Amino acid sequence: MSGVAILATTIDSAAAAKTMARAALEARLVACVQISPIFSHFRWKGELCESEEFQLQMKLRAEDYDALAALVRRLHTYETPEILRIDVAQADPGYAEWLFDATWRDPSGAPQG
Repeated sequence: MSGVAILATTIDSAAAAKTMARAALEARLVACVQISPIFSHFRWKGELCESEEFQLQMKLRAEDYDALAALVRRLHTYETPEILRIDVAQADPGYAEWLFDATWRDPSGAPQG
């Protein structure tokens, strides 16, 4: 296992997506967040729905998943947000090293530099 994971979520506005990305980056819970506009089709409370959304793919240390999921829940606008953990079976060693450096915090949990 590489120790790298991706948290995927969707949200209803570009502004909310950027706020969530910024908060995760400032907390050093993620090294990178990719935001893409998407058009979702889903069933909600017995109804078929369509919605324009923004998908976030957040690259993180697997060990930080619980903390990142809590941040996403706190900032999310949906009653039931999508929060999916995708464990990366293998990551390029250089990418993994960059990710771990970008998310390094001292033992107290405080972000560094």
